Amino acid sequence: MSYQDDDNKDVGTTGHSWDGIEELNNPLPRWWVWCFYLTIIWGIGYVIAYPAWPLVTGATEGVLGYSTRGEVAEDIARVDAANAEILTRLTDVDLNTIRDDAELHGFAVNAGASIFAANCSQCHGRGAAGVQAGGYPNLLDDDWLWGGEIEQIAYTVTHGIRNEQSFDARWSQMPAFGTDELLEKAEIETLVQYVLSLSGADHDAALAEGGAELYMDNCAACHGDNAMGNIDMGAPNLSDAIWLYGSSEDAVYTSIYNARFGVMPAWSEEYRAAGGLSTAEVNAVSAYVHQLGATQ
Repeated sequence: MSYQDDDNKDVGTTGHSWDGIEELNNPLPRWWVWCFYLTIIWGIGYVIAYPAWPLVTGATEGVLGYSTRGEVAEDIARVDAANAEILTRLTDVDLNTIRDDAELHGFAVNAGASIFAANCSQCHGRGAAGVQAGGYPNLLDDDWLWGGEIEQIAYTVTHGIRNEQSFDARWSQMPAFGTDELLEKAEIETLVQYVLSLSGADHDAALAEGGAELYMDNCAACHGDNAMGNIDMGAPNLSDAIWLYGSSEDAVYTSIYNARFGVMPAWSEEYRAAGGLSTAEVNAVSAYVHQLGATQ
């Protein structure tokens, strides 16, 4: 069947039909055809001029030698050059005096916030409130396992905790009193109630009475006779209401029975071939974390 367009030319159909409606085989508008040809020419020119085709170890470079990575590298180099003087100051600063230099401290805190977001927030949370279910400490309070002075924080960031990267990593290990059969189940249940009583949490008072001796024999060496912990050993304060893994009976029982062994990587570039932090970056993130909650 033949059809005519608006100029009374026979155009035929494409052979497609929907509910009896057939599609005319009109030619494409001339302007559209030329635009299409231009895009083809543009595409060929782009492939020649810019990186385009992926190869085994890279991509074609293009005759213009343009590189987005190179552009980013230039931007970074330009910023580093602009900040070279203050970065040198941040590298060499005595951290105990950094607050005395308002300009340097402000720069460190702002830079440290970015470093924290990129490297630390995955565990400690974007707001630094920690994740109790995973045993990631809250950095907003004043309870510090290994000390909250800025130099202590910098050491922890540099070397990490219980990792195999740095020989100088913070290290302590709690006995697994149940798994290693150091205490009977009934003794652990008694000790749980006593530990809960130390911070004023809900507990079984009658059962807790028998836990004092168990505590002194098994726990006081690390957590102290007064249960206030020991920052040199990373032993938590058991007399306050701040709990790294939670204060429920089940959480405390699991801590005593299986022990806890949280690991933090060493962040210094000395221990991380790629993605490590320079001394200036360690100092910056330490200044940022320190001002979040530490009063020391």
